[in-house]
Amino acid sequence: MKPLFWFSASVIAYCYLGYLIYLWIRSHLSPRPVRRGMSEPSVSVVMVIRNEEAVIAGKLKNVLSLDYPPDRLEVVVVSDGSDDRTPVILAEFSQESRVRTIIKTVSSGKACGLNDAVESARGEVLLFTDARQQIESDALHYLSENFADPAVGAASGELMLGDPANGESEKGMGLYWKIEKRVRELESASGSVPGATGAIYCARKALLEPLPEGTILDDVLLPMQVVRKGFRIVFDSRARAWDSPDLGRSREFARKVRTLSGNYQLVQLAPWLLTAENKIRFEFVSHKLLRLVVPFALLGFLVSALFLHGAIYRAALIAQLAFYALSLAAIGGLRIGPLTRLADVARTFVVLNSAALIAFVNFVTGRKAIWAR
Repeated sequence: MKPLFWFSASVIAYCYLGYLIYLWIRSHLSPRPVRRGMSEPSVSVVMVIRNEEAVIAGKLKNVLSLDYPPDRLEVVVVSDGSDDRTPVILAEFSQESRVRTIIKTVSSGKACGLNDAVESARGEVLLFTDARQQIESDALHYLSENFADPAVGAASGELMLGDPANGESEKGMGLYWKIEKRVRELESASGSVPGATGAIYCARKALLEPLPEGTILDDVLLPMQVVRKGFRIVFDSRARAWDSPDLGRSREFARKVRTLSGNYQLVQLAPWLLTAENKIRFEFVSHKLLRLVVPFALLGFLVSALFLHGAIYRAALIAQLAFYALSLAAIGGLRIGPLTRLADVARTFVVLNSAALIAFVNFVTGRKAIWAR
């Protein structure tokens, strides 16, 4: 049981702390700053949407008002089988010369929609975004500066969970996302980020290849195509988009299961990600794949602590039980004074790893995660 205890503890510690420390050291010993400069390539904003009548008008107004030369900006929107008023709204905006729409009466999935949009886009650089998030006015200007560096093939912006008036959320998911962003900053500072923020990232069109049908994590596979061709993916925290930190527990959980399921799918669709063709294979495994192992490490950590004797094992068992008790309190909506914030963090941690377990079940049973609104 001792080997199981220490191995499990090591996996958990590396995923949530060790990798971060490694990146911090690497960024100081071997920094790779981006040579940003004045750059205004032609840009196509690309979106694939389905049943977004509530937000698409606002999003189109948002991207059309970005602080970027109007004659160098276009918007390509694919409606993937929408059966609400989305096509009607898009028809109204198609009168704007910079907006082009592709209306699909039957859904073919986001990956196919992206392939159509990329093929249709005229810009040298593509800005990928989603319908729900609002992009800050100067975000595209900041992202474009990264392409003054010829080594940069993709540039990811920062997703802010909250609203511009009140700032970022301090709740559990907000804390988790802050840690995630710190990891991306350090990866970028000394190399490349294995993926991008789906709500706001740019890539050179010439480096992109069609996505396999049914691809879940297009915001990982498309940028990784850039790495495969010898270019960098960088993270620019100046370029920001805003989203709600709480979309409802069931919806957020389903989205997390889908994302984690996508990590399993990636190695099936693109096995080269685990070969020397992937110039950042170590980062990809550490950042994306090892997190899928954490739920099993947590189980091994708990079970081994139950059967081992000694002060350190007892303390580890008590700490785990207390942590899970806090998560249950948060799930139940209990307010426990100064521990409420810690309980919210515990709930987020448990929910994320529960989603990882379900993603594993989806993988071994062959159940597919379907893209929906």
